[in-house]
Amino acid sequence: MKTYPFCFVLLLSSLLISCGDKSEEILFEIQSKENKTNLPINENLTLVVQNQKNLLIDSVAYEMRGQQLGTSSKNEQLSVRLTTVKLGKNTIEATVYYSGKKQTVSKEYIFLSDSKPKLYDYKVINTYPHDSNAYTQGLEFYSGVLYESTGQYGKSSLRKTDYSTGQVLQKVDLDRRYFGEGVTVLNDKVYQLTWRENTGFVYDAETLEKIDSFVYGESREGWGLCNDGTTIYKSDGTEKIWTLNPKTLAEEDYIEIYTNTSRIKSVNELEWVDGKIFANVYQQNAVAIINPDNGAVEGVINLDGLQKLVTQHPALDVLNGIAYKGEKNRLFITGKNWDKLFEIEFFEKE
Repeated sequence: MKTYPFCFVLLLSSLLISCGDKSEEILFEIQSKENKTNLPINENLTLVVQNQKNLLIDSVAYEMRGQQLGTSSKNEQLSVRLTTVKLGKNTIEATVYYSGKKQTVSKEYIFLSDSKPKLYDYKVINTYPHDSNAYTQGLEFYSGVLYESTGQYGKSSLRKTDYSTGQVLQKVDLDRRYFGEGVTVLNDKVYQLTWRENTGFVYDAETLEKIDSFVYGESREGWGLCNDGTTIYKSDGTEKIWTLNPKTLAEEDYIEIYTNTSRIKSVNELEWVDGKIFANVYQQNAVAIINPDNGAVEGVINLDGLQKLVTQHPALDVLNGIAYKGEKNRLFITGKNWDKLFEIEFFEKE
């Protein structure tokens, strides 16, 4: 075995370390005149680049979520209007052009709603029977029929129900390895999520015959679904709601759900109601009314007391299930293993 002098080994080690450490020196930093990273969208954000070595800057190009925010000559301030941005965490990138070179730096900002959510109360209009064995995960009316997705391993199903009697008209059981989640119906097709299996199913709305399946993209899990007639919306148990292309079921974009002060996490069951997304917040007796364009929570329906009207039993679980039949300010609400489906009217608190 060939040996080498100790000094040669030290020299070789130092060369390897120096060759592997070629990280680029960060010369610039994004700053704002407002000197804060949490801003409501009714304010402007004034951007400038801190030039740590006083280098001669030719221009700075800013972008966010792949969209150009603007370009400043030399290093002049750039004022950005926030009224059209999506709420939540947004990374702004600045590409700095200097001395025939360029360097891109980034900084994270959180954009908040510019107004407090309106508060809504409710009253029960009608009460209907509901299968207390149904661990409700998704609920939606289509052509007068109530479609429901239920969960739990070994108990998950997709069903069509006569809401007025609680009678199950058709039912398809999922394989035991799947935990059923949200459901929505679009163009005579039923879309159903599973929880952690990264798989969704597509059925014929008339026969409930399974005709296709799909996998998720970047979303964490499958929780809730709804649609606006052209786009499918999907929650994943975080503050995000993803937009899905109904033809490919690919995730194309997302919004993050925020109020004027904070994010709303654990967004669960979804329903499209008159141009807004109504979202149940998991383990909360509340439904958030969300602007689908930017993620702002515009209202909150307080549903405290509703669960007390359900027959109390050991398997009784949280409120979950929102359906809209088309009548203004009316919703159908149930929960996991509830024996009742409630038709409620909601109204703004005075």
